[in-house]
Amino acid sequence: MTTLHDPTARGFASDNYSGVHPEVLDAIAAANGGHQVAYGEDDHTARLQQVAARHFGPQAEAWPMFNGTGANVVGLQSMLPRWGAVICATTAHVHADEGGAPEKSGGIKLLPIATPDGRLTPELIAQEAWGWGNEHRAQPLVVHLTQSTELGTVYTPDEVRAISSYAHEKGMRVYMDGARLSNAAAALDQPLRAFTTDAGVDVVSFGATKNGALAAEAIIVLTPGASEGLVYLRKQQMQLASKMRFISTQLLALLDGDLYLRNARHANEMAQRLRAGIETGLADGSLHGVAFTQATQANAVFASLPEGVADRLRERFRFYDWDASKGEVRWVCSFDTTEADVDAFLAALRAELGGTPS
Repeated sequence: MTTLHDPTARGFASDNYSGVHPEVLDAIAAANGGHQVAYGEDDHTARLQQVAARHFGPQAEAWPMFNGTGANVVGLQSMLPRWGAVICATTAHVHADEGGAPEKSGGIKLLPIATPDGRLTPELIAQEAWGWGNEHRAQPLVVHLTQSTELGTVYTPDEVRAISSYAHEKGMRVYMDGARLSNAAAALDQPLRAFTTDAGVDVVSFGATKNGALAAEAIIVLTPGASEGLVYLRKQQMQLASKMRFISTQLLALLDGDLYLRNARHANEMAQRLRAGIETGLADGSLHGVAFTQATQANAVFASLPEGVADRLRERFRFYDWDASKGEVRWVCSFDTTEADVDAFLAALRAELGGTPS
């Protein structure tokens, strides 16, 4: 079969740009023999329940999904009555990057709150945590967190615990968008349950696609009774896989061993290498005009560049503007980003800024 793209091409736009990890491809191939019952009554999905329980606690219940938007919409729907609303950060994927799917497809009212670094706090949540019993206001019933956040920052277990305690005291539940949950685990050097189940999160999505899978996510219910009707909602929202074994086996490839952590740790390390290279360039004068805009805690680096530099760099390396009005860009590293990739990008950045080490 003819290869239609350059397999050596690399960029820093998104961990969605990367391919599929060879161990995940092997798992898909191994799952391909014979017949298995459709729609989740297969051996791979049954095994996934056992593995989810090992990572998140014996009460955990995993629901494989196709993609992150679907997981977020279905997960939140299952936690809300029709009059419920979700408190989230303005940068949250559900608010800024899902094409209105929570509102249009899920019928969910979002109550976004501006944050400096993508992280909510009890004090910030309090801005929208009011109006219960007021028939004129959508009722705030779920607090939505993203881990790691869309700005590359990470909640500590204590920070999640404080939010969960506040939310539960107010009669709200906590949902965590875990599109990059593995990167958070690697950054914190903590087991997955430490900042989910043990920190009071009620429902979490586990993201696999950004971490080496082909197309695989999961909703994991952590608190019994926190989620209702998933068996129906998943079908209604077109997230029920007929050949579910091929979704579940990807999740198993990551979670049944330590591949989820190895991949995420490597991506995080490459982001740290990129940041360290820029810091060195700032110190020696070879990278004039670059400024970091966020802490680098997971696998993304946020920085501002002088006018025109980003467009010229994109002729060689794909990446996105985050806030073009401020010259802010985002660079994301993946499980397959190499040291050579990072060093080549740093060299290109140095050349564009016209600096050479003194």
